[in-house]
Amino acid sequence: MAKSRRVGIAMDFSPTSKLALRWTVDNLIDHGDLIILINVQPPKSDHTRKELFEDTGSPLVPLEELKEINFTKQYGIARDSEVLDILDTVSKTKEAKVVAKVYWGDPREKLCAAAEDLKLDSLVIGSRGLGSIKRLLLGSVSNYVVTNASCAVTVVKGNLSSNSRH
Repeated sequence: MAKSRRVGIAMDFSPTSKLALRWTVDNLIDHGDLIILINVQPPKSDHTRKELFEDTGSPLVPLEELKEINFTKQYGIARDSEVLDILDTVSKTKEAKVVAKVYWGDPREKLCAAAEDLKLDSLVIGSRGLGSIKRLLLGSVSNYVVTNASCAVTVVKGNLSSNSRH
């Protein structure tokens, strides 16, 4: 029997992060794996839990709690039924354990820190498909994470027809 893995999924609830979630569930998750949904809030966001967990990130939040409206209010995360449905299904069909963790700060740095702190075997991240000029000016989260994370990183590209490439 294969050892269960710890798989992180960067989730900002954008179409490309949802695509990364779907890809992970369809191609990577096996029976009994642990899925850690990682959300990074902007450093200036002001939510009730930020004061408590700004340095370390939130505790690991189980799927059942993630579904509660209280969670979304406390952490300032939009309640996304599509994401919750995907997670609920994989928890039942593949008996994967699902938890979430919220960080505050620069997504590049926080995702790399999460890979190490959570001892991830793999991290999956969506790519926004920025053109070369925007990528140069804004920096690419996925490029940074691929280069600096302490685990294997998979970048799931968005559907080219749904991303504008200027």
